[in-house]
Amino acid sequence: MDSNDLTRSIEKSMKPYRGKFPTFTQLPTDGRAREEILQDMRAFYKLEESKWKDGYVSGTVYNGDQDHIDFLNEVYAINSQSNPMHFDTWPSSVKFEAEIVSMTANMLGAASTEDEISGTVSSGGTESILLAMKTYREWGRVEKWITKPEMIVPTTAHAAFDKASQFFNIKAVRVPVGKDFRADVEATRAAITKNTVVIVGSAPPFPHGIIDPIEELSELAREHNIGFHTDACLGGFVLPWAEKLGYKVPPFDFRLPGVTSMSADTHKYGYAAKGTSVVLYRGSNLRRHQYYMITDWPGGLYLSPTLAGSRPGALSAACWAAMISIGEKGYLEATRRILQTADLIKKAINDIPELYVFGDPLFNVAFSAHDLDIYAISDQMEKRGWGLNGLQHPPGIHLCLTLRHTQPGLSEHFIVDLQDSVKWVQQHPNQAGSLGPVYGMASNIALGGAVKDILRDILDIAYSA
Repeated sequence: MDSNDLTRSIEKSMKPYRGKFPTFTQLPTDGRAREEILQDMRAFYKLEESKWKDGYVSGTVYNGDQDHIDFLNEVYAINSQSNPMHFDTWPSSVKFEAEIVSMTANMLGAASTEDEISGTVSSGGTESILLAMKTYREWGRVEKWITKPEMIVPTTAHAAFDKASQFFNIKAVRVPVGKDFRADVEATRAAITKNTVVIVGSAPPFPHGIIDPIEELSELAREHNIGFHTDACLGGFVLPWAEKLGYKVPPFDFRLPGVTSMSADTHKYGYAAKGTSVVLYRGSNLRRHQYYMITDWPGGLYLSPTLAGSRPGALSAACWAAMISIGEKGYLEATRRILQTADLIKKAINDIPELYVFGDPLFNVAFSAHDLDIYAISDQMEKRGWGLNGLQHPPGIHLCLTLRHTQPGLSEHFIVDLQDSVKWVQQHPNQAGSLGPVYGMASNIALGGAVKDILRDILDIAYSA
């Protein structure tokens, strides 16, 4: 498949409603009837619901229980006009966000340290990471007179760290991961310079689900008086409960004195509505480097804690409601179900001679094939209805387990489909895998330097009416 064919294929999948529903490229002269609009919305929902509700996608929707959705929708409706920026008008938003931060902090080790753990609510994991890296840039400038800041980032860390590097002009120094897919501690040590403001570790990273050696890395940071950020966007609302359930979870949170900040996504395994996340800091003084203020603007004094000005207070309200309605027992039970399902699937994959799991992840199960095209296997899984994430360096695919996957019989169905997909690829050895999901595209060497152009094309397509 050449790049033009790929772009056309992607456009077809991104724009399936062209010609089937009305298209609006400019405002209609007369407003459309509300009931007609709602009819279209219901039709979109019906067409798209089965893609996630039946549990055939990796990650994406982390709860999806209809009663939970209905509850959050009602909370959102009640708070639909609120805006945390206007805290004098909606002090309830202040309450919700402060308590979200406090509950998340205590879940992640705040109760075990004498240090104050502070934080803010953001729009998602990417913003939490951006905010933390911007904070360390400012901390380095103010506290250590660093004008050319550097951050040390494992190659498996989330792409948001690269985005932070580009946005905030922080040099990203990449360190490799070992054969166990964990960040290389000695390579990290060698990468530290007088300009280093922060070291990063993931718990766990997106690709392989293997937790970095947070204790060793954070101690390195502490020895050199620099920051250490644990990116627990994916695992923040799983690992504490996994530990309580008796699973082996290495230290990763504020119980480690070298950890100075963390990110944890409430809209993933916190089961809040998209999109909310929490960024946390050891001490309120560090958090202050995150804030934005201007004192001489003609419009008055202006301040904001995060990147946005106005924000949807309804999302914070729904996050708060989700957390307090689920409670510790609810999170424990959800985690138990997910990890039991993950154990079953890991064993089944390793029992297929042609496949192997990368390490021993808790819930984000990544795997590859010994002598078969793993992308061809992914294609066959897609034809059977599964939406898996494509990986590269090395080639692989993964299934990020959620509550959707704990439905009775679904894991067994996944295993049968995977066995059948492997058999099909064995019988058709010349059938190469397609590029699959966007995360796997760059692994196709034939495209070479065209990959970034294709990715730009995808974003252009998304905004073409």
